[in-house]
Amino acid sequence: MERVVVGMSGGVDSSVAAYLLKEAGYEVIGVTMQIWQQEDMFSKEENGGCCGLSAVEDARRVAEKLEIPHYVMNFRTEFQSKVIDYFATEYYAGRTPNPCIACNRFVKWESLLERSLSIGADFIATGHYARIQKLPNQRYTLQTSITAKKDQTYALYNLTQEQLKRTKMPVGDYTKEEIREIAKKLELPVAKKPDSQEICFVPDHDYAFFLESYTKKKAEPGNFVDQNNKVLGKHKGVIHYTVGQRKGLGLALGYPTFVVELRPDTKEVVLGTNEELFERHLICNNLNHMAVETFLPGQEFLAKIRYNHGGAPCKILEVGNDWLRLEFLEPQRAITPGQAVVFYEGDYVAGGGTILSPKKG
Repeated sequence: MERVVVGMSGGVDSSVAAYLLKEAGYEVIGVTMQIWQQEDMFSKEENGGCCGLSAVEDARRVAEKLEIPHYVMNFRTEFQSKVIDYFATEYYAGRTPNPCIACNRFVKWESLLERSLSIGADFIATGHYARIQKLPNQRYTLQTSITAKKDQTYALYNLTQEQLKRTKMPVGDYTKEEIREIAKKLELPVAKKPDSQEICFVPDHDYAFFLESYTKKKAEPGNFVDQNNKVLGKHKGVIHYTVGQRKGLGLALGYPTFVVELRPDTKEVVLGTNEELFERHLICNNLNHMAVETFLPGQEFLAKIRYNHGGAPCKILEVGNDWLRLEFLEPQRAITPGQAVVFYEGDYVAGGGTILSPKKG
């Protein structure tokens, strides 16, 4: 019997994933990853969060109900170095990172998989809404979930071939409603538990406060400027802003104003109109190949530039050493450095990279 370690977050999705794999004949072991639990955060994480203190207890109760062993593994060191330190470094560099993508790649997969294989597991599994396929070219890739509104392939684009080969994602074949119905029929204690919506280590969404507290580094004020470098006012520090932001600027210019660029080297936040947020080009690096073995000029994909972006047709123009430049068929709003761009061929993830900059063509 093949053994699978299920990353149990204490939520309904990973709980049902464990049940589905047990029903499919696997020897299932539940593991909850301790990565950011702090006693003073308990009350904030009662209603969700993939790494809160409540997650451990909820996962333990589910494992007991499913009659599978459950263990808690400590990944705090890996999470701090690969996720939180990365998050802070990127923000102070004027970029807007996606810490969940880093956590998926380096903690929930790289670290958990390594530890799981060391205890004799054949696979790891999660409750993500995605499907894994092996294509005729022998490459492993992600296929979008059958329910588009819950699809999580964007946040998983950076997984390696070896990680995909060793992973099960049974939830991708179901809708969220079907998953909750299964949990209800099984009388799982998390059947009605709400989904987590925030970054687990910044539950109040105040990124700047967290960054200053964590790094002990105060954000330096600077100037708001327009595209012609005219000074428009003073800002609180680059870490308080992101491309596309309108609220919280503290300026009254008589017309709608948006953040269009961050310049950490000069401490400038560039403001402009909504129209100035639209670009047709971008450059990305840190490439990961999934369905395709390489990227080539002339290839056409559907590209998503953020998690909730619907995707837009694009063509690759140039490919360098771990970077590429592309052009969208239509201008896209708020292309944000630090975010991921993920390429799709139909339902399959071709690969992706990290946005370096929107590049005017």
